[in-house]
Amino acid sequence: MREGFSGFLRDLVHKAGQKRIRWQIIACGARNDAFDDFVTALETHPDAFNVLLVDAEGPVSTTPWQHLRRRDHWNPPQNVNDDQCHLMVQTMEAWIIADPDAPRQFYGQGFNANMLPHNPDVEQVDRHTLAATLRNATRTTGKGEYHKIRHGSRLLTLFNVATMRGAAPYCDRLFTTLISKMQ
Repeated sequence: MREGFSGFLRDLVHKAGQKRIRWQIIACGARNDAFDDFVTALETHPDAFNVLLVDAEGPVSTTPWQHLRRRDHWNPPQNVNDDQCHLMVQTMEAWIIADPDAPRQFYGQGFNANMLPHNPDVEQVDRHTLAATLRNATRTTGKGEYHKIRHGSRLLTLFNVATMRGAAPYCDRLFTTLISKMQ
């Protein structure tokens, strides 16, 4: 997933490099591991702008930290701001349906885009619906059914970032935050 997110964030990575800002993406595995690694990064790299990015795993109607406190019982570490917590709402798969050209390109023949939800507010599509429709839309492709780990990383590199930002406000929030921190 680290390579996938590096590809997805490539314009920001390039901008950071031009400004001589060190950039590191750490893929942490399970969501509790991601939170624990985020807390560790705050301690080991106190001068860095550390960001936690996880699936929301459901609809979000509060700030990201409030959502994670209620859902996962995670309390934000001391001196951490809301701009250091970002959610993929409801899951990363919402971003996939926001740009159907990416899975169409990745899966090729047999991909059935008509199976994807047609809700323009992709962040309101239930996570279980997202998973099921992606499996159904990809079932007859040469790559087989969608699998987050096997396919998600590659799909991330194919996304049109402008399309994603326009369709998914929490994705736009991530980019807006990171761009502002580099200025």
